[in-house]
Parts: sequence; structure tokens; C-alpha cells
Amino acid sequence: MKIVIVDDERHVRCLLEQTLEELEEEDGVEIFSAPDGVAGLALIEKERPSLVFLDIMMPGMSGYEVSRAVRERPALADTRVVLLTAKGQEADREEGLASGAVEYVTKPFDPDRVLFMARALLGLEG
Repeated sequence: MKIVIVDDERHVRCLLEQTLEELEEEDGVEIFSAPDGVAGLALIEKERPSLVFLDIMMPGMSGYEVSRAVRERPALADTRVVLLTAKGQEADREEGLASGAVEYVTKPFDPDRVLFMARALLGLEG
């Protein structure tokens, strides 16, 4: 199993990697990350992850655009997208879910919740 993290803020990528490293150690999940939407989509296409944690506001290509692109690719039909964003308005959440995301989480996020969500979406035991 693979997880891809896409966020233009390095410290957020690092925090997510630290949060999810337990899945690497205990369950053999591979974790990859990218600094923007364009690189993120390329990485998602290459690695075909089970799960993607995706920021919305990024240069080049927004998280909404990446999420829609993932949904449009048959080879990525089993990839689940979780949007992690500072955009907390209900309209933003609705747009995120409409783009194909299965979850919408606002920053700052609770690392324990993110780990629990990842385990659940990957079908791993807690």
C-alpha cells in the first residue's frame, strides 16, 4: 500500500509524514510526498497510491483540480483522496467532496485523527 502527501508547505508535509510513519513501520505502507499539485498528480499517476492527502491552495494546480484529475483516470479508480486545508467554509467543503474527495479535514488537523482516518481508509487494524 502507498500514501501520497501533496502540500506546498514543507512543514505540513513533514508533520504528515511523521504522523503516518507508524503505518510504514507496522504495516509496510510506503509514503511519498510532493510540493505542489502538478508534481503531486505526476507522483500519483506513477505510484498509484491507495490514499492521497492533498492540500487545496497550491501554486500551479489546486487540490480541487488534482482531485478531479484523479477521479477522471480509470487507473486511479481505487485511489481515495482526503483534502487537508485551511479553507473551512461549507462551500469549500462541498466543492472538495464534489471534486471526488472522500474526506475534508481543516487545518490545523489532529494527528491522531489523521492516523485513525488513514488506517480506516486503508482497511488496517487499529
